[in-house]
Amino acid sequence: MMSADTQTQDTIYALATAFGKSGVAIIRVSGPLVAQVVSAVAPGNTPEPRKAVMRNFVHPETGVMIDKGLLLYFKGPHSFTGEDCAEFQIHGSIATIEAIQNALSILQGVRRAEAGEFTRRAFDNGLMDLTQVDALADLIAAETPMQLSQALRQLGGGLSQLYGDWMQRLTGTLAYLEAAIDFVDGDEVDEEVTDAVLVQIKDILHAIIEHLDDQRRGERLRDGYKIAVVGPPNAGKSSFVNQLAQRDVAIVSSIAGTTRDILECHLNLGGMPVIVADTAGLRKPQGDEIEAIGIKRAEDWAQTADLKLLMFDGRDAETWKVFKAGKQGQSLIDAQSILIYNKADCLGSREIDVLKKDGFVISAKSGEGVPELLRVLTSKLQAHVSANTSPAITRERYRVALQECVENLNAAIEDKTIELRAEDLRLAVRSLGKVLGIVDVEDLLDIIFSDFCIGK
Repeated sequence: MMSADTQTQDTIYALATAFGKSGVAIIRVSGPLVAQVVSAVAPGNTPEPRKAVMRNFVHPETGVMIDKGLLLYFKGPHSFTGEDCAEFQIHGSIATIEAIQNALSILQGVRRAEAGEFTRRAFDNGLMDLTQVDALADLIAAETPMQLSQALRQLGGGLSQLYGDWMQRLTGTLAYLEAAIDFVDGDEVDEEVTDAVLVQIKDILHAIIEHLDDQRRGERLRDGYKIAVVGPPNAGKSSFVNQLAQRDVAIVSSIAGTTRDILECHLNLGGMPVIVADTAGLRKPQGDEIEAIGIKRAEDWAQTADLKLLMFDGRDAETWKVFKAGKQGQSLIDAQSILIYNKADCLGSREIDVLKKDGFVISAKSGEGVPELLRVLTSKLQAHVSANTSPAITRERYRVALQECVENLNAAIEDKTIELRAEDLRLAVRSLGKVLGIVDVEDLLDIIFSDFCIGK
């Protein structure tokens, strides 16, 4: 990653749309030489800002026409990066895209952008903080409506306002302490000052702890809720996963122990991203080392899953009674487990009625009972997402920084001397600053912006 000073001096360009054949492709340019770039590649006067004009795009040295399309000009600071920007909207053939980029590459002071460099410039120019940078990456990667909604809330400043308010209040409290230090006589601090500071610290501490106690709903919505399909061999787990995916994700066989590894299926369930895992059948390994590894992986995956679908062959009462009695698989039956009895197409109506009192009865083969089960799953996941209306923590690094802040605020409450309390508050403010990108985060910035595609 280049330094901010070098970035500001250069004019950069990149393809802002996916590479490949398409109706339209957009090449974005940003930097101090945008007006000269426009003049060289799209001869004519610089267009009015934010007004699209039709132009011929030519090679700047030969004058040979490359394409005809729309040109947009944005005058800084009223642009995505805060600098002068232009967009060449061209026909999306590979030849056209490469020809325009080659034309830009020969211009003096103009270079191809690095990964995330457009967004980095927007950050450097104060148009967004790091939570909004992350939200933009999430917006680009969003696959479901609820992921999109979460990313838009964060991009709109939901987390920025919350963390910024805490940071401002802590900074004000710190300034209050610093002023008291300047006028304190000896080690004694006015009791009124101490009480006011402690009230403010405890109030913010309580708010942050409450924010952290969110069952990781933001990260789960961003990365996908994990649902493990577990149970004994030949219960129909693979057939069920194939039914959900509407394709052959897993091999289905009458041979027990066919599934040896974790097979993941990504679904959109009620607008939420879900990862459903088909797992190895749970039983005592039959002297097979590979099967033993598969069973261990199944148990581990189930322990970290948000929901466990414990599936049995509805005809095999002996097996599921053993599980329910706690003689096998007892660690998998808890508040996050849903019991499913499969192969309803092979059961009588009286058997089905009895089993329905204990769980869901389905047929993975015909799909009977599956829609009802999915409605319940969707309801459970939506209840988790909507359990809290405050902005969600979407990154592990936010959580780590907030936990650091909590530790520093607790230390500030415990410390008796005004100097130590002030230092604790400085560290707490610094922790919040890491999230927003306000203090000493150069190494962190390189990691974050390197995750972006070149055109962003």
